[in-house]
Amino acid sequence: MRAIKTLGISVLVAMVAASGAARANEKTSGTLVFDQLKTLVGEWEGKTASGPVKITYTLVSGGTALMERTQPSNEAEMITMYSADGDKIVVTHYCSEGNQPSMKSETLKGIANKYSFSLVSVSGLKSPDAGHMTGLVLTLIDKDHLKQEWTYWNKGKTSTDAFEFVRKPEKAATVVPGGH
Repeated sequence: MRAIKTLGISVLVAMVAASGAARANEKTSGTLVFDQLKTLVGEWEGKTASGPVKITYTLVSGGTALMERTQPSNEAEMITMYSADGDKIVVTHYCSEGNQPSMKSETLKGIANKYSFSLVSVSGLKSPDAGHMTGLVLTLIDKDHLKQEWTYWNKGKTSTDAFEFVRKPEKAATVVPGGH
């Protein structure tokens, strides 16, 4: 009887260990979405009412964060950082106005092509009613087309601006005849 009990406990311990290892290998929905966001790496071009804008996506911090560098034609550049946080994506926008709104996605269920981020906190405000971003909707239309809808709050009024971007074709490597 004692041998059966010991065998039963050993089997139970092995099952729990295997279950924990399987869970450790499972990706959270935030990680799966972040993997999809990684496909944005490269250069993108778009136009706004005030002129052309360029966005460059780069993986940083050992591939754990996606950096978006926005370069409007007539404004200072801005940086937006994306990273996975459990079943959500966290976004921090380093605005040219000197503030840093942090936003989180809703709980993500599977992979889609449209993600909505809402304000969690903002630092660096010059005054309580100073303008800052409060939301972002990111739509991955296809591998070469992207849409961003930024919501901005200023002195009690909200406005939304939509931007559409096209992936800039990668430059082919130049081959020099007879070169090495």
